[in-house]
Amino acid sequence: MSRSSSFSIKSDQPKPPVVDTEALRRWIAAFCVIRFDLEQGQVIEECYPPGCLNQDEELETAFSSFPDSVSQHHNRSSIHDCIFFFRFRRRGDVQQANVPSREINGDKDKGRDRDVSGDSSNVEVFRMKNGRNYDGCRYLYGFVFNRQRHDERLRRGGEQKSVVILSHNPYSSVFRPLLQIMGPLFFDIGKKALEHIASYVSTWPAPIPGKLMELPIGNATLKAELPPSYSLPLGGNTLLEDSGSLMIPSLATNQSIPHGLFHDADLFGIFRGILLQLWVLWELVLIGEPILIFAPTPPQCCEAVAALVSLVAPLLCSIDFRPYFTIHNPDFAHLNSLQDSDIFPPMILGVTNLFFLKALRNLPHVVSVGSPIATSSRASVAMRSSAVRAGGQSEGLGIQQLSLRRFSPSSLLNAVKLRREGPLCLMTEHKEAIWTTYAATTKPDTSILNRLIDAGASPRVEESMSVVNNEILRRHFLELTTNFLSPFSPYFKITTPSEGSSPFIDPPPLPPFTAEDFLSSLADRGPGKFLSKRMRSNWLYLYRRFLKGNNFKPWFTRRRLVAEQEQHRFWKQARLKADIQPFLSKMSEIEVVDSFNAIERHLGELQQSGMNGEDSLKNRKKLQGDLKAVFDVLPKDMQQLLLMNPERAALLQVT
Repeated sequence: MSRSSSFSIKSDQPKPPVVDTEALRRWIAAFCVIRFDLEQGQVIEECYPPGCLNQDEELETAFSSFPDSVSQHHNRSSIHDCIFFFRFRRRGDVQQANVPSREINGDKDKGRDRDVSGDSSNVEVFRMKNGRNYDGCRYLYGFVFNRQRHDERLRRGGEQKSVVILSHNPYSSVFRPLLQIMGPLFFDIGKKALEHIASYVSTWPAPIPGKLMELPIGNATLKAELPPSYSLPLGGNTLLEDSGSLMIPSLATNQSIPHGLFHDADLFGIFRGILLQLWVLWELVLIGEPILIFAPTPPQCCEAVAALVSLVAPLLCSIDFRPYFTIHNPDFAHLNSLQDSDIFPPMILGVTNLFFLKALRNLPHVVSVGSPIATSSRASVAMRSSAVRAGGQSEGLGIQQLSLRRFSPSSLLNAVKLRREGPLCLMTEHKEAIWTTYAATTKPDTSILNRLIDAGASPRVEESMSVVNNEILRRHFLELTTNFLSPFSPYFKITTPSEGSSPFIDPPPLPPFTAEDFLSSLADRGPGKFLSKRMRSNWLYLYRRFLKGNNFKPWFTRRRLVAEQEQHRFWKQARLKADIQPFLSKMSEIEVVDSFNAIERHLGELQQSGMNGEDSLKNRKKLQGDLKAVFDVLPKDMQQLLLMNPERAALLQVT
């Protein structure tokens, strides 16, 4: 229940500015209003800006924006609000759902141990460095404010409508509180609310991953810390910024926990009933196993999926995750057609429909969380940062009234009984449990569990204690993941120009990596003191599974690319400070040619940057002089060959 967002009221409320649609798209793809019609089903009443979604995206948004009928409790209060979110694959990538996961991931089984130390600059996530390739994003995220109004005078006793924010970015710390403003505002003033909110959003600065943003909305300011670049899912809109933004942070004892993706998820609250299983779940997400999350309501299953994704921070979670998945999703047909002998694709599915327990019975890991919500006069939005209205009860994200003192012999007997019955027992009664045959390597840390605080019944105290508990759990799992990844650090080690060596050639490549060499070396030196205390003797098996899973290669490739970028930056800085003349007399002919190529590329990058400041012009002039100096010591026949390129000849002529 960490508060990642807050509001501060201003004294004056400015007039809404004119909507800048291009600026709006930096944050939001579309606003939608969807009504559930008894005869037509889900109907999109409004979509702003008009025409921004294709037909497939409209259909997926409409079908994902309402609770499943079986997940709706029979609440006789007049109005019931809830907030949840979903994620779907955009048009153009949907066909991958009908391809086995092995083919999607490039048949990793063949060449899994191959050297991955080569050029990683062709990774799709880093193609767009200006962050504006919104149409290239593989997924859209939908944040939903759903209102169910019960009225006996209406057909079937009520109606329901959803206000949806669609975005290319998973910024839950921004869009959830924004919906708390926008949802009620829409039901007060109608579709004008969409333009009103859009006008303010279009004035926001561009999102900066890892930074605390202050975002004005009328007479309020939304303060939200965005997840850092290293935690954002791969996609065409991921921005490769300065190297530091993608580096994993170090964690000092007195520091607050660095915010990652879905850091605002209530890890303690949603998994309170099965805390002992968090270490099993950590391993399952780490190695990229398919997991089905079942919960009574969309807010609860969304919270559980988001919490699982955040559990492996600072690791980039690259497996597909669907916070709220319905039978209408186009991917369901493929998943439902899988036979017992087929391998289930690596993904985390959050569902509320009991039908999935039968349809996806070959899914190897099933987790049940949450509890059915009791009736109330006005259920509040499922947000820890929201203020609960009078008589309201927070749905899905609140702390369940469960005692932490559940670690007893009777609880173990109940666990054995649940395992024997299987997840289909949820068809008759909801229980919090996990069904898996996976044997975890990591032992639950009882010292961490003993530090958790049982808040009691007071909602105010409970919220404060949940903040503390989440901090304890997140710090532990962040430390656990960081120590697990630390053996890979030598493969990201950069080389800086040593004193007396020439910085005018290209830097050496990073240390080569092969899985078998890594595992052999790790077996000799051990996992380290931190992991040795917390893992069983088969710890090397966990590393082997991690190397074969879907999370390893994207994370490793991204880290290598960042290290390469950082190394080149050091060498370029040294090149600009060094005098080339003392090095020319010591260079071999091959080194002279390499220096010419390196300086020419560096000069080209400066020219393409378009920077015309005094420092930039000074650096360009310096490199042009160095290029001419290297050219002059080349053999005549090679000079003539180089001058055959018109652009190069022009550059040398200018020099």
